[in-house]
Amino acid sequence: MEEIFEHLIVLGRPAGGKSEFIDYMLHQSDDRRARRYHLGRLVIVDDFPILWDYFLDDDVRERFGRPRLLSRPVNPGGYTSTDPIIWPLLTDRISRAVRRTCLDRPELYRAHTVLVEFSRGTEQGYRQTLQQLEPAILARGAILYIAVSFAESWRRNIARYDEKRRAGILTHMVPLEAMEGVYGRDDWFELARAPDGYLTFGEVTTPYVTMDNEEESTDPVVLDGRYGEALNRLWDLMQERP
Repeated sequence: MEEIFEHLIVLGRPAGGKSEFIDYMLHQSDDRRARRYHLGRLVIVDDFPILWDYFLDDDVRERFGRPRLLSRPVNPGGYTSTDPIIWPLLTDRISRAVRRTCLDRPELYRAHTVLVEFSRGTEQGYRQTLQQLEPAILARGAILYIAVSFAESWRRNIARYDEKRRAGILTHMVPLEAMEGVYGRDDWFELARAPDGYLTFGEVTTPYVTMDNEEESTDPVVLDGRYGEALNRLWDLMQERP
């Protein structure tokens, strides 16, 4: 196996291209994924399914005459959060999942990359979330931020929505109320002021690259160039980490 990232943390606005990035990588051969992108076989930790389960748990509570705890229904699309505690809960679930599934199984890293994916916004930004993550995730990883504007995020959010598959990774929609209220503010560019470099949390320094994904494309040649340039720059930063 070629040299590969142990952890890749993929961040960005809802519908900004994170899931499409993962889908692209899942369709690469193991050999090409490792040689071209420094990624092993992917172990994916995505907090959207956890978030969706919180919403469905609230549906069950409501059905049995109990108050909802963390969300309320919004149409079209599904739900919006009502208690900011949902974000540190999700972050802690990510840390526990990586610890249980990966960090406690060192042999896994010989051929696998753990890919952690999430969006954050107004109620708990990226700075707070990354500070809360288990330090070992950052210490052994690198961050790829996939950048699109709010307007582009909203456009893609609507375009991908499939009501019959509204719980799907590639087919769900964040309602406008949630987009504006939960994800309206994105603190990434306050945290990472240069296109690439290093972020420090406590005693941990983690490399990052911000990848412009504003012009949407499904052309494999375009995506190969875009992803390859970002990930190879990120790999170089990993090797030069202070």
